[in-house]
Amino acid sequence: MPRLFIAIPMPEEVAIDLERMSTGLPGARWTDPDDFHLTLRFVGEVDNPTFQELGEALASIQAPPFELALKGLGVFPPRGEPHTLWVGVEDPEPLLALKRRIDRVVRSLGIPDERRNFHPHVTIARFRTPPPSDRLGSWIRGRSLFRTRPFPVSHFNLYSSLLRPEGAEHTVEATYDFVAGLMERV
Repeated sequence: MPRLFIAIPMPEEVAIDLERMSTGLPGARWTDPDDFHLTLRFVGEVDNPTFQELGEALASIQAPPFELALKGLGVFPPRGEPHTLWVGVEDPEPLLALKRRIDRVVRSLGIPDERRNFHPHVTIARFRTPPPSDRLGSWIRGRSLFRTRPFPVSHFNLYSSLLRPEGAEHTVEATYDFVAGLMERV
């Protein structure tokens, strides 16, 4: 059964900016620049008929294009031992409007809502063993002014994800131009 999620891929210039920052922190397993994305909806494992239905239903989503900029850094969880290092979003409102449309389509297929609150971000590293808190704090403070230039967003992807010991392997299953509601199977 495919394990699915819906996300906005990062353009090359943003991936380059994120990759430049991805160094100097012991214990970090840095995200490959080709895998930088902003997850809008984790779907989870679905059977093949639901996979097909979801793929077709997502093509109905229409929204105006918008610009997005990444800004700020943080970790999950916010308290306790961190396992994920992320970059946030500067003005998430247009992104939230798109997410609401996606959630409605996913919910219409009987797929349950996510249990976690949505916190828009791009994961840049994961930790098997968290770095010393003073080192992590220093690393974050040293990059606290990080901000990308705004970039246009007019499509999202449906991804499948295969979990492996070295990290998840993501495959683009379809791309949706939400301006025109078009779909391109990959």
